[in-house]
Amino acid sequence: MRIFDPHIHMTSRTTDDYRAMHTAGIRALVEPAFWLGQPRTSPASFHDYFDALLGWEPFRAAQYGIAHHCAIALNPKEANDPRCTPVLEELPRYLVKDSVVAVGEIGYDSMTPAEDTALAAQLQLAAEHGLPALVHTPHRDKLAGLHRTLDVIRESDLPPERVLLDHLNETTVEHATDSGCWLGFSIYPDTKMDEDRMVTLLRTHGTERILVNSAADWGKSDPLATRKVGDAMLTAGFTDDDVDQVLWRNPVTFYGLSGRLQLDTTPPPPLHQGNSILRGGE
Repeated sequence: MRIFDPHIHMTSRTTDDYRAMHTAGIRALVEPAFWLGQPRTSPASFHDYFDALLGWEPFRAAQYGIAHHCAIALNPKEANDPRCTPVLEELPRYLVKDSVVAVGEIGYDSMTPAEDTALAAQLQLAAEHGLPALVHTPHRDKLAGLHRTLDVIRESDLPPERVLLDHLNETTVEHATDSGCWLGFSIYPDTKMDEDRMVTLLRTHGTERILVNSAADWGKSDPLATRKVGDAMLTAGFTDDDVDQVLWRNPVTFYGLSGRLQLDTTPPPPLHQGNSILRGGE
């Protein structure tokens, strides 16, 4: 089973997670920019974070045979913080980088006017840079948030077929399907979908334009959640080809819209800026 996790925050994970992911069949991933669990206090902190997504994390992933890509953005939660919003002006210099395959994650957290502004601006950046967009639908009041998200997408220059609506569930999937966007589902303990609910949804809605991710981060999450969905699909009677479509071909097709996807795992150099994943070695 080959797996592409289209949304996982490896900055929050350990090298042991990379090892376990490779053993489980994960060979590629996209790490979207998000918040750190506590507020950033200046745009400069984003710059260091983005640089790590472009350098250190691909280096770590390559040690375990995993192709690492990223999405760059001002995340919805911090779009409300005036200390952070100046980073919007800096995004274009990151969006031209080879390993950036989307603008994201963008969207809504609390559905504020500031979030409206940030979402519209970043959809425009995606259109200008020829990139797809990964859109975070809110965790609260999900259906209203989805409708508001779709309104902004329709007003943008980015076609819906270049948008991935993430964190969907049973209450939002019908409306999201009708939008023409790609559909993303996060398998995340307690607060989002689980593998059994995902299998039920796939039985109803099929496997077209659906991406499944772990969204694993610093919270209670599971970087092997995608593998668990694949196993649950097989147990439920889906074919190997069905699993391959959902867990590999669909994310490859969506992020391939960037023209930048590189799925080879060339052995990395021994050091990244003088550092290795070994602690205390020469």
